[in-house]
Order: sequence, then C-alpha cells, then structure tokens
Amino acid sequence: MKRATTVGKRRRHTAEFKVKVVLAALREDQTQRQLASELGIHPLQITAGKKQAVETMPEGFGARRERTAAEQAELERRLYEKIGRLETELDWLKKRVGPVT
Repeated sequence: MKRATTVGKRRRHTAEFKVKVVLAALREDQTQRQLASELGIHPLQITAGKKQAVETMPEGFGARRERTAAEQAELERRLYEKIGRLETELDWLKKRVGPVT
C-alpha cells in the first residue's frame, strides 16, 4: 500500500510576520503550542525564531552605541577645529587692536 504524499510549496513568511510571532512568543501570553496553532506554524519555528531574536538582540543594541561613539568622535573633532579657529582669530585681534585697558 502506497502512502499518498502531497508535495507543496514551502510557505515563505514576511519579516513582519516573523517579528509578530517572536514578540507574541516573548510576551508569553499563550503557550508555544497555542500560538503555533493560532498562527498556523509549527512550534519549532517559534522556538527557532525566539532563539535567533535573542542571539541577534545584542548586535542591535551594540550597533547603536557604536554609531553614537562615531558621532561623538565627529562632534569632538568639529569642536576642537572650531576652538582652534577661535583662538587664531583671538590672537589676530589682540595683535591688531593692541592691549585693552
């Protein structure tokens, strides 16, 4: 007796759907089995999504800090440049005007 097999296309989920699933799983309002049944996916997909989200979260938070550090370095560079210009102007004015009494 042969078993009938159904060959279908794999469903592809959008990033928005995956985020929705992971957030619902992290909220823990329902069990993974209940959530999987409601969303029509396998519970292992929820487990894998949670694992991936938890592993990549530090990168998301770390990237922001690195950008902030780069922005801070750029701000400091511009401020030191401005200080240098102002000191040069002040020296020029002191020589031009002479001592102020």
